[in-house]
Amino acid sequence: MSLFSVVRGYNILIIVLAQYLTSIFILAPHIRLRNVILDPNLFVIVLASAGVIAGGYIINNFYDKEKDLINRPQKTMLDRLVSQQTKLTGYFVLNFLSVVLASYVSFRAVVFFSLYIFGIWLYSHKLKKFPIIGNMVASILAITPFFAVFIYYKNFDHVIFVHATFLFLILMMREMTKDLGNLKGDMAQNYKTVPVVYGELTSKRIITILILAAGVPIYFLLTVYEIGFMYLYFYVCLALLSVFLIALWFSKGKSHYVWLHNMLKFIIVAGTFSIVLIDLNMILDRILW
Repeated sequence: MSLFSVVRGYNILIIVLAQYLTSIFILAPHIRLRNVILDPNLFVIVLASAGVIAGGYIINNFYDKEKDLINRPQKTMLDRLVSQQTKLTGYFVLNFLSVVLASYVSFRAVVFFSLYIFGIWLYSHKLKKFPIIGNMVASILAITPFFAVFIYYKNFDHVIFVHATFLFLILMMREMTKDLGNLKGDMAQNYKTVPVVYGELTSKRIITILILAAGVPIYFLLTVYEIGFMYLYFYVCLALLSVFLIALWFSKGKSHYVWLHNMLKFIIVAGTFSIVLIDLNMILDRILW
């Protein structure tokens, strides 16, 4: 349980599912369902992504152990049941195996995942301590696994970039909200996050701008592109983001920010499952084809 908590196994499962659903419904809708699911190259890319992400959570846990003890004491005590030596060993083993797996696909995949591993380490070691930059890099790293399958299928449809923009903005909101909830630990460990350097009011203003900016990709997805019944998800998003915005300006303590953070996590997870709404008929058609 401790190891599962360290590598955030539940997050990895959601990302794996999201990669497959994105491949099936957005990146490769013209390919038979069975061929996508049983594609060995896609399986290796997803498996390598999972390994790198798990390693990323381990190294992030390693660097943030003192801060997390303040912000999340119960989870940290569970995580500490696994020794630091075991965590570091797992980090190197997972990254090594991920690169080896990537070599099965191509040399470019090896380069891609090697850069991804370096980016995660650089973020955990240095960049996360800087305001705005840390939030942006964290959000970019979070959507990088989807770029892996995006590059594999070489689908450059505009709608993909619109979906990616929406996801990036939601992830930025999540990172900024998480910083508000982690203010006490960040101050104690001298992390230069936006709330620490510029104050909570500035953070709320930036999050408000991000919410308004998220309305742009939502508008295009609802009016320009064909997204099937997934339009229901984006209408729900508009309602939830409106509630989120109002609650944000009334929030004052950690418990409030944790609640807001969980709301954004719900939007992200719900978005993963709502991908199937793009074309419900496609599921039956492609199974029978």
